[in-house]
Amino acid sequence: MKNVFFLFFFGSTLGVFSQSFKKSEPFTHTYSIVARDSVTGEIGVAVQSHWFSVGSVVTYGKAGVGVVATQSLVNPSYGPKGLSLMEQGLSPKQALDALLANDSGEMYRQVAFMNANGEVSTHTGSLCIAESGHKKGKNFSVQANMMLSNTVWDAMAKAFESTKGSLSERILAALKAAEGEKGDIRGKQSAAILIVKGKATGNSWEDTIMDLRVEDSNDPIAELERLIKIHRAYDFMNQGDLAMEKGDSKMAEELYLKAQTLFPENLEMQYWYAINLLNNKDFERAKPILTSIFKKDKNWKTLTSRLVKSNLLNISEKDLEAVMKL
Repeated sequence: MKNVFFLFFFGSTLGVFSQSFKKSEPFTHTYSIVARDSVTGEIGVAVQSHWFSVGSVVTYGKAGVGVVATQSLVNPSYGPKGLSLMEQGLSPKQALDALLANDSGEMYRQVAFMNANGEVSTHTGSLCIAESGHKKGKNFSVQANMMLSNTVWDAMAKAFESTKGSLSERILAALKAAEGEKGDIRGKQSAAILIVKGKATGNSWEDTIMDLRVEDSNDPIAELERLIKIHRAYDFMNQGDLAMEKGDSKMAEELYLKAQTLFPENLEMQYWYAINLLNNKDFERAKPILTSIFKKDKNWKTLTSRLVKSNLLNISEKDLEAVMKL
């Protein structure tokens, strides 16, 4: 009975998700990765191409469902349709096969589907421009087309498997490995990374862990790496804000210091660290930091007096007066 239901569902799906080939579809020849962190359950997709804003057409993901990379002579509909099919219970292979079977341009497609369990299905069409190919492994797939050499996808796979760290760090290592093999034959232009939770929280605003894009750059991977580092710093800032909201200034100080360590030139990160030093009555360490900040931008001094009214700065009038004289 289960098989009968599946065949009915699968057959009816084909009509709903029929694909049409258009010669006007964008040529996002590129390299990409879909991957899962077996420890955290996070799932991600990342891409680089000599094409403007590649992330807007190649990368798709939904927490608790999966991620998709659709490229080559790209059909963007593989993203939302593939996620919809996997969300309804189809495996990545079943979902991808269903879409390919109804796509008159399947020979030009390169697509990778991965669900929240790390199951992967990948297709490299017979007419994808050489060098093209893909490699699947446990919890990941890497794929590339129009590369300078056919060593790209193997290098990406090796880098992902051998790199330690967070999912974003391992994905970044794979992208850098592709560039180490000279990557796209046309050069470099844009890159993107999207990471979502393996289990949906029910709150969409909490389910996206990272969503970064480099739309146009001479060195998009280097820029993406910089943005990932800043993202980590601001993640510590956000956690620090929550600690402040709960009145835990000691924890906030620790978190803001971690953010500042990652992004030391950022005045705001220095500022909130100093404010927490004030809250913890550590005036001697706070004063030189605030003196330097106020010298560079007096607006931070104006903001400081306003924090008292919002209960984000808890010091006496005498101490506030001393700070305002810095």
